[in-house]
Amino acid sequence: MSDLPPVDTGRWVIRRKAEVVAAVRGGLLTLDEACERYSLTNEEFLAWQKSIDRHGLAGLRTTRLQQYR
Repeated sequence: MSDLPPVDTGRWVIRRKAEVVAAVRGGLLTLDEACERYSLTNEEFLAWQKSIDRHGLAGLRTTRLQQYR
């Protein structure tokens, strides 16, 4: 848990998004816990997960979001 991004994270870089997705996939957090902890919507988290599945870590770049949709 100490390796996860801070609860008050305001800037979501690729690495932080990937860490949260990995924590949920690894069972460290549930989807609901992650969303509550980081003030995310389920849709936002699931979009991160889907982007990783489809395009790898590069899919999490906000500047590339339109290209991958």
